[in-house]
Amino acid sequence: MRRSRSGGTLTRFSASPGTPRIRKSRALTVGWLSNDCNFRYHPDKNANDPKAADMFKEVTFSYNVLSDPDKRRQYDTAGFEAVESEGQELELDLSSLGAVNTMFAALFSKLGVPIKTTVSATVLEEALNGMVTIRPLLLGKPISKKVEKQCAHFYSVTITEEEARSGFVCQVQSSDKSKFKLLYFDQEVNGGLSLALQEDGAKTGKTTSAGMFFLGFPVYRLDQTVNSMTAAKDPDAAFFKKLDGFQPCELTELKAGTHVFAVYGDNFFKSASYTIEALCAAPFTEEKEHLRAVEAQILTKRAELSKFETEYREVLAQFTEMTSRYAQEMQDFSMLNLQIDELLKLRNEIHASYTTCPHLKRSISKSKSRGSSKEAREESQVREKKSTARERPRKKKWYNIHLKVDKRKAC
Repeated sequence: MRRSRSGGTLTRFSASPGTPRIRKSRALTVGWLSNDCNFRYHPDKNANDPKAADMFKEVTFSYNVLSDPDKRRQYDTAGFEAVESEGQELELDLSSLGAVNTMFAALFSKLGVPIKTTVSATVLEEALNGMVTIRPLLLGKPISKKVEKQCAHFYSVTITEEEARSGFVCQVQSSDKSKFKLLYFDQEVNGGLSLALQEDGAKTGKTTSAGMFFLGFPVYRLDQTVNSMTAAKDPDAAFFKKLDGFQPCELTELKAGTHVFAVYGDNFFKSASYTIEALCAAPFTEEKEHLRAVEAQILTKRAELSKFETEYREVLAQFTEMTSRYAQEMQDFSMLNLQIDELLKLRNEIHASYTTCPHLKRSISKSKSRGSSKEAREESQVREKKSTARERPRKKKWYNIHLKVDKRKAC
């Protein structure tokens, strides 16, 4: 769906491309967001309200431009064309934002805008250069700590051949619902670490959690951001796209040896508290099979949703076509109704023609001749009017004679 260039949120932030109005746009944005009524535009609260969905999309799109200096410059230089083509999915490095833009990110996240964040470039560079501190993490021995925002704690886990075959799980939880990322790094030849996998912490009840499961068979992850963006773009399609973010993980197993994980603090302003735990999956045979069965059922449901969406779209198209046809037919309802009445009348006359009575047949024949065409009926009406006009003088003359007779009797 292509965004309309007229009436958009950004037209309130900058009068015309080429003239930066960043300070004014920030003031307008803060004033707009401070109004509590804007919370009602979230798709979760307005499932069937297209206007609210449009407003929510405007909020998402506006923040995408206002929070990114490069996109602001592109908009100021070339207008909407320069920023519309890049889509609406947000992916920010919070460590590169100033205090004001970080506040904007927190406000928009509070509104429910699906904001994707990236790991700080500084953290990735330090890991690649081998300049990070790595703590040992023993199997079955959880560690609880706090990590500063946009920083990472690194942990190394050593597993044997048997433990690798049995399966391995690394999970992180936060009881105070902190935002974090669970990272997995590949070890480079030069001793550095390169990011291979990452899982964002997701709300699960009263906690936020993220996990990586290396069980020897395909396991899946659910990216909630995909569904949120779909709901913002097309609320009607949100139901059908509910499982679009359910995708297989890149790695299904780990080899024996030492592996490096990290917990990255992803809060906007404060440190993130967490508990990390590494486990061998050998004691969890029943759970492994249960997970495999449940995810297979989810895949089946996803296929059913896709099939149902196809059928729904086809029926909706037919319904739309028939509704349009019905509206068009109703415009000519009077003529159609008259034609139906004439056909029903003709049908009754045909039924009545099945008789041996001559006078009934003559009556039917006259009725047919009168009803054969509109012109015949009009001609018959004209003849009747002329006949009536000829009879009127006779009635008047007879009436006068009758009066004279009455007068003679009176004398």
